Amino acid sequence: MASKLTTCFVCWNLNQSHPNTVVRFPSSSSHGLLLPASCKMRQRSLSSQHKKQHIKKASHEQPSTDGDPQPDQDRDSEHREASLDSLPIVNNEILSSTDTGNIDSVEQLDSPILIPETTPSAVNINGAEQAEQLSGGQLVDMLGMIQNTEKNILLLNQARIHALQDLEKILAEKEALQGEINVLETRLAETDARIEVATQEKIHVKRLEEQLEKLRSELAQRGNPEGGDTELHAHLKRFLNDEYPPSHNESIHSLTVELNSLREENASLKSAIESFKAQLNDVNNTSERVVVLEKERSSLESALKDLESKLLESQEDFSELSTLRVECKDLREKVEDLQVMLDNATKQANQDITVLQQNQDLRRKLEKLEASLEEANNYKLSSDKLQKYNEEMQQKIKSLEERLQKSDEEINSYVQKYQDSEKEFQVTLSDLREETKKRALDGPVEDMPWEFWSRLLLMIDGWSLEKKISVDDANLLREKVWKRDRRIRDTYMACKEQSENEAISAFLKLTSSATSQGLRVIHIAAEMAPVAKVGGLGDVVCGLGKALQRKGHLVEIILPKYDCMHYDRICDLRALDVVIESYFDGQLFKNKIWVGTVEGLPVYFIEPHHPHKLFWRGTYYGEHDDFKRFSYFSRAALEFLLRAGKKPDIIHCHDWQTAFVAPLYWEMYVPKGLDSARMCFTCHNFQYQGIAAASELESCGLRAHQLNRPDRMQDNSEHDKVNAVKGAVVFSNIVTTVSPTYAQEVRTAEGGHGLHSTLSSHSKKFIGILNGIDTDAWDPATDPCLEVHYNANDLQGKAENKAALRRKLGLSSTDHRRPLVGCITRLVPQKGVHLIRHAIYRTLGLGGQFVLLGESPVHHIQKEFEGIAENFQNHDQVRLILKYDESLAHAIYAASDMFIIPSIFEPCGLTQMISMRYGAIPIVRKTGGLNDSVFDVDDDTIPPRFQNGFTFLDANEQGFSGALERAFNLYMNNPERWKQLVQKDMNIDFSWDSSAAQYEQLYSSAVARARARNTLN
Repeated sequence: MASKLTTCFVCWNLNQSHPNTVVRFPSSSSHGLLLPASCKMRQRSLSSQHKKQHIKKASHEQPSTDGDPQPDQDRDSEHREASLDSLPIVNNEILSSTDTGNIDSVEQLDSPILIPETTPSAVNINGAEQAEQLSGGQLVDMLGMIQNTEKNILLLNQARIHALQDLEKILAEKEALQGEINVLETRLAETDARIEVATQEKIHVKRLEEQLEKLRSELAQRGNPEGGDTELHAHLKRFLNDEYPPSHNESIHSLTVELNSLREENASLKSAIESFKAQLNDVNNTSERVVVLEKERSSLESALKDLESKLLESQEDFSELSTLRVECKDLREKVEDLQVMLDNATKQANQDITVLQQNQDLRRKLEKLEASLEEANNYKLSSDKLQKYNEEMQQKIKSLEERLQKSDEEINSYVQKYQDSEKEFQVTLSDLREETKKRALDGPVEDMPWEFWSRLLLMIDGWSLEKKISVDDANLLREKVWKRDRRIRDTYMACKEQSENEAISAFLKLTSSATSQGLRVIHIAAEMAPVAKVGGLGDVVCGLGKALQRKGHLVEIILPKYDCMHYDRICDLRALDVVIESYFDGQLFKNKIWVGTVEGLPVYFIEPHHPHKLFWRGTYYGEHDDFKRFSYFSRAALEFLLRAGKKPDIIHCHDWQTAFVAPLYWEMYVPKGLDSARMCFTCHNFQYQGIAAASELESCGLRAHQLNRPDRMQDNSEHDKVNAVKGAVVFSNIVTTVSPTYAQEVRTAEGGHGLHSTLSSHSKKFIGILNGIDTDAWDPATDPCLEVHYNANDLQGKAENKAALRRKLGLSSTDHRRPLVGCITRLVPQKGVHLIRHAIYRTLGLGGQFVLLGESPVHHIQKEFEGIAENFQNHDQVRLILKYDESLAHAIYAASDMFIIPSIFEPCGLTQMISMRYGAIPIVRKTGGLNDSVFDVDDDTIPPRFQNGFTFLDANEQGFSGALERAFNLYMNNPERWKQLVQKDMNIDFSWDSSAAQYEQLYSSAVARARARNTLN
């Protein structure tokens, strides 16, 4: 609320030209000025009552000042800041207009101060009389204003008193609150919250100080009204000196003094009001702080109540805890009592058991006594009978003595006969001992390794080829080696330090007409593991040969001598001092024969001395003249058998590379005397058939015009070409493939690759035999390529091999449970290269690791996978090794958790068998040999004991992904079942024993039929 206290003084100019001038004295509005109750008022020393009365008597007219009008509340809000009133201008001259004071707006007023509106006077001015009247009217107005001022001062004093009373109340309340605040501050000192509150209060005080500075600056800018009062006083003095007579100067002077005092009082009131305002601000600040403290007190009281409630709850919990302690103590006492009772019961039970045992012992003794009593009774009863029997027995004894005498005579005769028989037995025993010794000398030796016998056989063959012994003697010595004769072993051991001629003489003394029970089998092949291996063919030749050898058959292998073979895997490799000539391209070429043992098997290596260096090209297959290379080798192998004088029972050739052996044997070498053998041909993959122009057959000596016929070697699709595999099927006595399912598939147009009709017409001699694996070479318990050996009962070594492969290939080892997926294959379309490529990325998506080992003879496939390998060169979850490394292959089998074989077609496949042998679960497509060896773990139609892997049917990404995801799910979510599956797979027998038995039966049947036919002829 704000208003201005305005006092108007009139100054006029006595100008006679304006007789009817009306002067009005405006005043402030008739609403009151509200001052704060907390303002401090100074007591004003008013003028003496005598002076007041003198002024009243001197006045001509006294304006009415009675009454106590109330402030107009409706207009109060319109006059918060009142402006100075201006006086009218007389004769274009500004008389005077001053403002006696200015009071700023304050709040919280208890008493209103009313400044009434004074009615302006109209004074006629006519000469000296008019001047006197004017002076009297002025005095009256001034007296009225003085009276009003006195009333205002009284009201201000009252307001001051009220303000002081209110201030005392506030101070009392403040003291009370201060006591509470002290208590609260003591509590707040115990908490960290006091620091935050003090900081907020400090910021608040700073803000209030800033506001106070702003208010001070505003007051300083408004200026001091004392200059206007001084100017008004100067004008008034000049007016009085000029216009009034001296008689009036004293009264005017007194009024002037009074007016000056009023001015001083007014200034003092102003300063007092300012001080009141400052104190009021302090009180307001104190009130605001009190409010804040009140809120804090309330919050602390609420917190105190919460703490009291929690204390009550804790006391209740404590009381419950006390109760529980008492109950616990009671329970402990009860438990101790029960323990005592239990101990007593135990002691009593032990005593009862002891008593029971004693009772049982007594019962047994009683039973024995009862039995003894029964025997005594029985004995008593029988004693009478014994007396009767005694008499009868004496009579019988007499008769027996007579008979005994006769028996003694008979026994003496029998003893004489026994002595004679004993002499005969000793003679017979001596003869048997001599015969046993002789048989031991003639029996097979079991304590020598197969490498020894193979080396001995190769030595005899060398003597035969070098014409140092006859063919017949060589055959007799071979039979002794075949039988593992002890005498030939002893002869060889005795002649080790002798010259070759002395050794030959000693061996020739052993020649006899002994015959053999086993079969003589010769394999002619392009591969043999581990010296020359590209795919599964090499494993079959080695594994089947060793299995037949263990069954007592004489097995020999004939291979080309490649320059890229692993010569370190050949034992006792040496060249024979003999040269075999073979026909090719119209001329004879010399061939050097090398001998050595591989995995205990005798092997002959043929090295052609041909200008085209047929097998010295740094590779096994993939040359533009492969048809000529291997047709040359096939004829050279048969020429070697003929020159060596060998009489094999079975010649077993493999795949199109040696399929030429069958027609060459029957067309050219049977007429030359090499006619003892039956021909067996095994096709490991009918996709590769060795097709060439018919004229190409002429190079090896076969007559194209005779063989290029539908019933011979003519290709079923291109009649101007010959098909080597078809020729082997037609000219062989036995035709096999590598799994039963594949044998069915190749009889269809889709799987036979053009030979389905030929195979169907020769179905009686065509059979599928599932391959096995060499369990000696592929054994995690003895594998020399592994970091750690392991078996089905101890799988810790498998985890260590996994960690070792990760280190070797630079794969991440942070998560040992992350599954490792392996793949070892030739990268050809048959193997499902698009699914292998998909497997890399899908394995990553499932959170696994992937390792690929293999290479491709197809240029664009090799380039494609080289690009993939380069992309993953620095990846820590994928590694591609685009070559074949036998040692690394063993390590990958041992490290892998899963193995993928997503073949489009797979005749047999050994990878899945090897992976199971090493505890890697196979993920395969249901085709060929994969379908015969892997059975899905989720297929309820298969007995659980045969379930060993994961399979899929459709050769697409969806089918493969489904099987891979099922494998990952089992591995990640059911480790125990996965471990059982691994152990079951490792215990499956995939050895060559059963497969070799089937081949043995086929061989024996073919040989028996041939011998029967020869007998009939």
